[in-house]
Amino acid sequence: MRIAITSENSTLDARVDQRFGRCPFFLIVNTDDLSFEAIENQNALLGGGAGIQSAQMVAGKGIAHVLTGACGPNAYQVLAAAGIEVITGCTGNVRDVIRQFQGGRFTATGGPNVADHYGVSENFSGQAGAGMNAAGGSGMGGGRGMGRGMGMGRGMGGGMGMGAGFGSQQPVAANYQNESGEDELELLKRQMQQINERIQQLEKEKGSKGKK
Repeated sequence: MRIAITSENSTLDARVDQRFGRCPFFLIVNTDDLSFEAIENQNALLGGGAGIQSAQMVAGKGIAHVLTGACGPNAYQVLAAAGIEVITGCTGNVRDVIRQFQGGRFTATGGPNVADHYGVSENFSGQAGAGMNAAGGSGMGGGRGMGRGMGMGRGMGGGMGMGAGFGSQQPVAANYQNESGEDELELLKRQMQQINERIQQLEKEKGSKGKK
């Protein structure tokens, strides 16, 4: 099986980089024999669209899974559309993370776990936060995360505040599950609907600008 892991440098002894779109390297690893290809991420310094470009790049490598610390909504949607499962919350040595993956220690996440533009220098905290918040609109919850919206305003907190959030406390566990599976499913459905609506809005705006 071929997987992609975000890495701080080009060896299996490197640490897993917490940023998907802006990691320095992607390691494309064959889990059968640990042979790998190190790809320098030329998208890391892009002003915008790093997650999408990086997702498109690794999707063309014939991988089945992506292992990383944090994955934003745009990159997640590209990977999911390509049939690639995303595992977030990975930390530590790349080789150790591969062993944990081989041992079935991880489960795929059901959606992005950080906001747009996570990993940009002024926003990057080094750890993914406590996942996505619930509904659109502005508001304040009781959590410690800070929400960055998707064009619909901003909110704060880990409750029913603004869209995607990230915090500075605990990294997301790779196999995190909500207490209620049904509640989590509905939450993810709402999140993906918001993401799709935002993408459609951006495409319309881009089309309108192109006609001017």
